[in-house]
Amino acid sequence: MSKSLARVKAALEAAGEPVELLEMGESTRTATEAAAAAGCELDQIAKSIIFRGEQSGHVLLFLTAGGNRVDPGKAAVVAGQPLGKADAALIRAETGFAIGGVAPVGHLKPVAAFFDPRLSDFDKVWAAAGTPRHIFAIAPGRLLALTGAKPADFTA
Repeated sequence: MSKSLARVKAALEAAGEPVELLEMGESTRTATEAAAAAGCELDQIAKSIIFRGEQSGHVLLFLTAGGNRVDPGKAAVVAGQPLGKADAALIRAETGFAIGGVAPVGHLKPVAAFFDPRLSDFDKVWAAAGTPRHIFAIAPGRLLALTGAKPADFTA
């Protein structure tokens, strides 16, 4: 088991969340790929979109429904600071994950997170489990609680 996958599993277990981490036969790197692999609606995919806070220098996580796009202007207002592109090195250093497998839990450092209310329209959503081929299903309310994310309007 990869270190990234093990961190996600440990974070979920520590929270008492009984989820199964599923290895898919195909890539789940994009929301479209993940939805096809999980056999769910595109918006049931909880995408992890990462920005760099221009004032803080740290990453910020925007959990959004698979079919939604993060509006950078709205996201900056929600974050309370200008946002820039987070490069792969910063994402890996702060979350411990590579782009395409960023999980909403199990980060190396605390990450400020924001939550797309659209995800709450479903009984369960699917999120990356730390690799481009692993995902897990979870109730949106539990995902919100485990991430400490703030519900906010940041989509286009």
